[in-house]
Amino acid sequence: MSDEHTETGTGWPQPAGPARPGGPAGDPDPRPQSPDPDELSPLSPQGRPEDDARPATDPPEAEPADDAPAAQSAAPWRRFSSAAVMIAVLLVLLGFTLAVQLKTTSTDSSLAAARQEDLVRILYDLEAREIRLRQDITSLEESQRQLRSGEQGREAALEEATRRADELGILAGTLRARGPGLAVRFQAGTKPISASRVLDAVQELRGAGAEAMQISGVDRASVRIVASTYFLDGENGSLIVDGRRLIGPFTITVIGDPSTMRTALNIPGGVVAEVARDGGNVIVEDREVAEVSAQHVPSTLEHARPVT
Repeated sequence: MSDEHTETGTGWPQPAGPARPGGPAGDPDPRPQSPDPDELSPLSPQGRPEDDARPATDPPEAEPADDAPAAQSAAPWRRFSSAAVMIAVLLVLLGFTLAVQLKTTSTDSSLAAARQEDLVRILYDLEAREIRLRQDITSLEESQRQLRSGEQGREAALEEATRRADELGILAGTLRARGPGLAVRFQAGTKPISASRVLDAVQELRGAGAEAMQISGVDRASVRIVASTYFLDGENGSLIVDGRRLIGPFTITVIGDPSTMRTALNIPGGVVAEVARDGGNVIVEDREVAEVSAQHVPSTLEHARPVT
């Protein structure tokens, strides 16, 4: 056995490593930053020779800076915010446009509540009125062409003046009129027929193309209805028309397209419905030949003068 075996007392050579300094047993190593004696065990990973022999050439891993991710994510987030704002603005503009369009194209509440039959009649009346207006336009264009033609100009002008004078006389109530139309009779119920109901009927008939009208009482007294005609409530259910007292039941004789005027009176919420709600009744009769014989006495103008 060698001296080396004898010195260790174990029969084995003393392991290679840093020599422990001499001193009393159990005293700590006086060297600064010295390892714990218990950590120098050959079985500890820290005390393996291969760990001590590892080359210290690997550079330490650099820790990422805290500002780098924030700097990288700031630009995409800023771009995302701008895109979101633009999309929101476009959606608001689209909603406003749709709201304005819906409001512009909204349907009349009175027509929306009407029945299908009433809507069909109104559409038919509008088409008939359009056809009549187109015929009037064609007639006026023909009159204009004749007036501009050479030799027939003066004769055409005279005929046109006579026709216009007759039309104005009928509208003014100074001439009698005859043609197809209606006879509208008002029968009172629990409430008398008021002047406002008769005025509503006159306005609806005018809107439906009435050309001449007169109103009569039970005593056959008649008053021509023109633009200046007024209606007042009289005593005991009577009616004052242009200063003349009429006793009911009242009958309006009107010249115009019968089907169009009948539809105008029977629309939902119209004159027929309002009189029926008051307990009365409105009887509408077609007349192939309705005669408006009452004439209106024109008043003398004191202040108005024609402009030439």
